[in-house]
Amino acid sequence: MRRLIPVMIFFILSGFVCIQPAFSSDKPNVEEIIHKIDGMYRSRTSSGEIEMTIISSHWTRRLKMDVWSEGMDKTFIHITYPEKDAGITALRIGNEMWNYFPKINKVMKVPPSMMMSSWMGSDFTNDDLVKESSMLKDYSHRLISPEDEEPGYYYVELVPKEMVPSVWGKIIIKVGKEDYIPIREDYYDEKGRKMRVIQFKEITYFGGRRIPAVLELTPLNKKGRKTVIRYLRLEFDRKLEKEIFTLRNLQKRR
Repeated sequence: MRRLIPVMIFFILSGFVCIQPAFSSDKPNVEEIIHKIDGMYRSRTSSGEIEMTIISSHWTRRLKMDVWSEGMDKTFIHITYPEKDAGITALRIGNEMWNYFPKINKVMKVPPSMMMSSWMGSDFTNDDLVKESSMLKDYSHRLISPEDEEPGYYYVELVPKEMVPSVWGKIIIKVGKEDYIPIREDYYDEKGRKMRVIQFKEITYFGGRRIPAVLELTPLNKKGRKTVIRYLRLEFDRKLEKEIFTLRNLQKRR
């Protein structure tokens, strides 16, 4: 499973854009909401430290990593903890991704077919972590009013477009009306069964930007499982060395 390592949290983690929504007293612009969510963890450049905790009913595993990003197309990650995984690196440029494994001293390219596979045994997929897909471009979206609707929130339903490959039949996102920050994402399969939930927690200021510091994914078909991503440090729009996003940097000693 470790050999499927793609570029990390560009989930989940690429950097952050603080897009101010255009508010309306009547009806919100759904595209504004999706654009805010789509770019929430992206920016012109970003660098930071992330912790991922994978929890099951029998064991817990923790990873730490440094990550850099440039725009929406370049991401680089360096795992620093635990010791057995330290030195593993990953690079994404556009739709191409590579991983380097120091124990075997080998660079491996990640094929597109592996994007929906689990990342490092977590409940996040490779696609989740690098955010290769775009909610704005790849999904149709509309506002809905679910039975459990709460005041102060909008609910947006996303359905993948016909030619877009996706394992999800639909996604329902709950966002705050005042800031469009997501609170929860519910993922359904093609038969309409809810399969997983992502909760966004601990709204925090990083570099003057207000964003969730914690993402908690719970798969509903795996009892006792949960994966938590926590942003420990984040900086935005600082000048980065161009050599960071190169194949040569994958094998560089640190």
